[in-house]
Amino acid sequence: METAIRTAIYIHAFFGGIGLLSGTLSLVTKKGGKVHKQSGKWFVIGMLVSSGLSLPIACMPGHHNPFLFLIGVFTIYMVLVGKRVLRFKRKTAQVSKLDWGITIAMTLLSVLMILSGILNSFGNNVLFIFFGIISLMLCFQDFRFWRKPRRSKTGWLAQHIGKITGAYIASVTAFLVGGMKMQGLMVWILPSIIGNTFIIYYIIKVRGGFKKRKKVTS
Repeated sequence: METAIRTAIYIHAFFGGIGLLSGTLSLVTKKGGKVHKQSGKWFVIGMLVSSGLSLPIACMPGHHNPFLFLIGVFTIYMVLVGKRVLRFKRKTAQVSKLDWGITIAMTLLSVLMILSGILNSFGNNVLFIFFGIISLMLCFQDFRFWRKPRRSKTGWLAQHIGKITGAYIASVTAFLVGGMKMQGLMVWILPSIIGNTFIIYYIIKVRGGFKKRKKVTS
């Protein structure tokens, strides 16, 4: 059994490395360009395989880790939604039952994360509450988008940026904690603070917020 677990860990690490490298490349290259699109595809593949393997690994004897299990689910959720919203570049795209199902499932899990933190069921109560609240906020954004996906021309893009960058943040956090064995509350929280600042900046940018501000001040 331990040999199978160790093999799964190696595969998990390999695809996690692919996800991190391709995600970083996608992050720093021109958005919408060929390199961005190709590296984005590999990021999705790497994160889905790596996070998918992390779920059974985190449940195995000697490797039991409830929080890393939730980070894996969190990453899968954001990658799936971030990828699926790209359909709405086309005017004919429709919201499906699968879209609603993914968000509803994550909403329930977010509530469980917060309750687990409040009850201190697994330890690390601050982290469970912190990531539970973030997850819940992301789910509320989903509900708003699924109800009216064409509320604005750039709504799908804002959703894509938020979710895919969020998945990248989660993968960086998992690498620092699981791969680099770094400890401390800030190792968990700091990537989210930096990453969410980036998300807010780009969402304002794609919605033309900075251009509007320049016109007002000029």
